This record gives sequence, structure tokens and C-alpha cells, in this order.
Amino acid sequence: MRKMNNFPWRYGLYIILTCSLWPTNLWAVENSECFECHSDESLTKESTDNILQAAITESLYVDEDKFEKSIHNINGIACVDCHADIEELDWNEEVPHALYLEMVRCVSCHEDSGEEFKNSVHMKMRTKGITMTCYACHGYHYVHQMEGASVAERTNSICLKCHNPNQYHDWLPSGDAHFASVECVVCHAPEVPRHIDLRFYDLLTKKFYTGDELVKILSLDFDKIIQTIDTNEDEIIDLNEFDDLFFMLKQKNIRPILRAELVADINSIAHQINRGSAQKTCENCHASDSPYFNAVSIILTWDDGTLERYNIDRAILESYYVSHFYLLGGTRVKLLDKIGLLIIAGGACTAFGHFVIRVLTISLRRRKKENGN
Repeated sequence: MRKMNNFPWRYGLYIILTCSLWPTNLWAVENSECFECHSDESLTKESTDNILQAAITESLYVDEDKFEKSIHNINGIACVDCHADIEELDWNEEVPHALYLEMVRCVSCHEDSGEEFKNSVHMKMRTKGITMTCYACHGYHYVHQMEGASVAERTNSICLKCHNPNQYHDWLPSGDAHFASVECVVCHAPEVPRHIDLRFYDLLTKKFYTGDELVKILSLDFDKIIQTIDTNEDEIIDLNEFDDLFFMLKQKNIRPILRAELVADINSIAHQINRGSAQKTCENCHASDSPYFNAVSIILTWDDGTLERYNIDRAILESYYVSHFYLLGGTRVKLLDKIGLLIIAGGACTAFGHFVIRVLTISLRRRKKENGN
């Protein structure tokens, strides 16, 4: 009887302590609940454009497949982590949450990027009445993994929304080649670290191979791909190991090339872009000892939006495997370097020899001319 009297107290205290220590997000709104409505392509709301001050119809549709591959979803960030003013849903109402939500503040998480952005030309545009927000460049729900993105995906999805690359780059030789292989912020954010990304490219389909496609082609398990390539296990793929990899691909009737791109690290400094700060010194890149070529790696992207990066010997940049990329100090075929030097040396020697003969025969030619007269 005594035990029965103590039972409610002990277990009641246990329940209270458990509830107080239990994760508060246990009852948080799940993403699946949000998609009950926002997967409807016809879902819209009427609002006012902040710049034009005109009535617009704004779509509230979110593509769930694209969202699942976004960097936020990959990192486990839920809808209500950004839309923090939604604490619960009332399904008895036509709209189960507040009709007007607070503006999402990206700098709540991305503090460093926000600080760098404050000193950028994009922030200064606010003095002209133009408000540049984070999602004006990066988008809303489909912010994807930029680390493994190609130059076209980085610049086309961000910078080229507003900027015409041909408008202010008349001074830049071979502009199209630079725009295809060099990310905008490499030049326009001089302090940001840089590296070379190599990606397998199919010239026939003009598409990049994904990691999933290569694993399937080579009939390898994901966990064994790096062990198969990096045979000496030094965590750097050298030219011999790369030759073996290409031989394996040729056996599968696959003959890709490598597309090399000079890109910026994913760093908050990349947001500090200002007028007049862009690099215009060609030697910063086009030199055999350029530090920009010290970090070279192969990128394999996966269908779920993640990626793997494998370090590779920078000598690969001078090989015939790499297309549409030029590293000063070496061609793709070393024999051509030697032939080129011989041609240059031969031409110089011919010109110099001709000059010497002309000098040595001055007196002879004068006497011959006098005798002729």
C-alpha cells in the first residue's frame, strides 16, 4: 500500500523531467506537412512588387524533388528553421498559418557572409533605391551545392541574372574562353581562395558525367572507387594512376575528356565585390608558378546533390586529357614543346647567320660593285 502511494509521485516526477529535457523540435512542423499545400502548382498569392510598386501574383509552389537536392535539405534544415514564425499549423483554417510571414533572414545563419556583403557594391545599391537580397542571387528553396557546380552553373545562375559579360570586358582577350572556364568572382573578389576543378565531360552529348554514371560504367561500388583509382593510397591521383583510370573507361567504350575550371572556394569573402577591385593582371593566372594551380582536384557529383573531391597532381593540366584550358609553361604534348623550341631557335639562328654573313662580306660586296662600275 505504501508503494502504491509513492508510485504517482515518482513516476510523475520522471515524466516532468523527461518532458523538460525532451528535444523541443519533436513536435515541430514537418516538411511533409508544408508540402501538403505547397506542392500544388496552382498555389498563389497576391502581393506588391517592392520596386515597381505594382500588384503581382506570386507563386507559392515549391518543387519537392528540387528542394530535396538543395543544400539546405541535405544539411537537415527544415522549412520552419527558416520560416521560424511558424510554430504550429491549424488545419481548421483555410491557410493553416499566418497569412503574412516574416521575411527570412539568411544572415541569422550566414553571419560571416552577411558582414562581407555589407561592404559590397551590391549593398551600396540600396542608396539608389534598389534592395539587393540574398535570394535575389541565390534563389529561395533550391539553393544547390555550389562547391561542385560548374562555372556555367555558378555564373549563369547568379551573376548573369543581371550582368552582361560582354558589356564591360572589351579589354579581356579571348573573352568567351575566360567566361567558359573562369568563375566571375575569381577576378572580381581578389581575396577569395581559388582552386582548379576537373570534371569528366562527354564531347558527344556535351554533358558532364556524374559520379553515379561513372560508378555504373566502371561497375564499381561507391566505397571502392577511390581505392581503385588511388592504388598507392597517398590520397593524390598521379598521372600513372590517371592513365589507368582512362584505360578502364576506354575498355567500356567511354572516351571522356576533362574540363578544367578555375573557381573560387565557397568562402564568405566571395560576397565582397566592389567597383575597381577586379584583377586585370594576366600574369596572376598565366604563369607557370601561379599559386592558383596548386590545388587541383577531380569532382564527382552524385544524384542526391552531394559530391566527392579527389586531389590530383597538377601535372594533369599539361596533359592531353584536359580540354579548353591553358597553363603557361607546358603544352599537352611535350614533343610539341621541343619542336616549337627548335623552330624558334632555327629561325633565330637563320636571321642571325644572315646578318653575320652580310657584315663579313661588306668589303667584298663593295669591291665587286666598284669593279662593276
